[in-house]
Amino acid sequence: MEKQWKDLSADEKQEAMFDSWLSPKGVKFVNPEAEKLYKERVTRFKDAIQLRKKPDRVPVFPNTNFFPALYSGITPQEAMYDYDKLYAAYKKYVLDFAPDAHGGAGLPGPGRMFEILDYKLYNWPGHGVDPRYTYQAVEREYVNPDEYDKLIADPAAFFTNTYLPRIMGALDGFKLLPPLTGIIELPFTGPNIAHYGLPEVQASLEKLMEAGREALKWFNRMHEFDREMASLGFPCFFGGFTKTPYDIIADTLRGTKGAIMDVYRQPAKLLEALEALTPIAINMGTSVSKLSGNPIVFIPLHKGADGFMSDAQFKKFYWPTFRKLLMGLIEEGCVPFSYVEGSFNTRLEVIKDVPKGKVIWCFDLTDMAKAAEILGDTECIAGNMPVVALNVATPQEVKDLAKGLIDTVGKNGGYIMSTGVALDEAKPENVKAMVDFTKEYGIYK
Repeated sequence: MEKQWKDLSADEKQEAMFDSWLSPKGVKFVNPEAEKLYKERVTRFKDAIQLRKKPDRVPVFPNTNFFPALYSGITPQEAMYDYDKLYAAYKKYVLDFAPDAHGGAGLPGPGRMFEILDYKLYNWPGHGVDPRYTYQAVEREYVNPDEYDKLIADPAAFFTNTYLPRIMGALDGFKLLPPLTGIIELPFTGPNIAHYGLPEVQASLEKLMEAGREALKWFNRMHEFDREMASLGFPCFFGGFTKTPYDIIADTLRGTKGAIMDVYRQPAKLLEALEALTPIAINMGTSVSKLSGNPIVFIPLHKGADGFMSDAQFKKFYWPTFRKLLMGLIEEGCVPFSYVEGSFNTRLEVIKDVPKGKVIWCFDLTDMAKAAEILGDTECIAGNMPVVALNVATPQEVKDLAKGLIDTVGKNGGYIMSTGVALDEAKPENVKAMVDFTKEYGIYK
């Protein structure tokens, strides 16, 4: 009798997720060669991640943001507002550069949806940022220091009634809504539902539905893009996404300054809030990954980097719930893609405390020789190709950098050639040099 999902071990779940990625549902390959290439590419990543055997060669995955748009001659603003142009630009990039995987076309996001919602967390091309450049975070204290108790008691209600009206002006009416947990008996239902008849609430609901229609139009186009790329032999690298509990608070709730002030002024409340957000972060990663049938879960890491907090603070405030997030994903068969922006040079001994062959550590500025020495036997390492070099160096200099990374980190098979951060501006000949040289030099004999 076939085991139920809940009865599978973490290893069995990971294997099932890789099987799903290898055979994407609903995808009809254009020809047998495309199917062969698709399976070879996914298998290449799988072997590099699991560390059970060397892949045939070093896999290469440039993690792109607006680079495909700029390469194809459209602006970031056009990429966020014209989904057909976005689709064509990212398809041209994939076919011209032929990486082992693409990152999807979804990172730019739907600009019109953000306008409808009066989104305040970011400025974006044509909306506070020049149409030629990428979006920028607008970091503020969107949550006050005395609101932790409300967040901890009911994160969902806090997000709905307090946080959303602050970061999306169109949803200001939601601050009038009661928690729906009040609907537990017939006599209590009417007074709770009555709030949804208030003009301010109805105006916010109408805006949310309008934004939802726009987001669905964009999402369907992005899903269509992923399916066509798969049919041509190119897998999408990412299956899901989430964030660490500390970064959820320090990026867009309390902000960098607010969060680090809480480390000193109210550490117990901060720790309690991190624990309250951990299961939400785990579910965010596993639910989307299972839906997509792809085990790789993107986790951008920000405020735990060297220089943002001391080693002692990292061990107390960042790592415990980060590790719980990693383990929660691993136990459901997912592969966390921990994207370390900045450097983790002083964190390497701490983060090695995870099961072998379950996590990808993608580094930006971390010392790769040190990372290979400490993590190389247990986890897949990726990244470190500097985006600055891709923008200003020569193709030969890029090849030299790629050779150094393969020789230093890739010699045992657990390395993925990738950029240190998401790629916007770069010389196309340099990105081509990175991809082609890896395919040529990164072969394991």
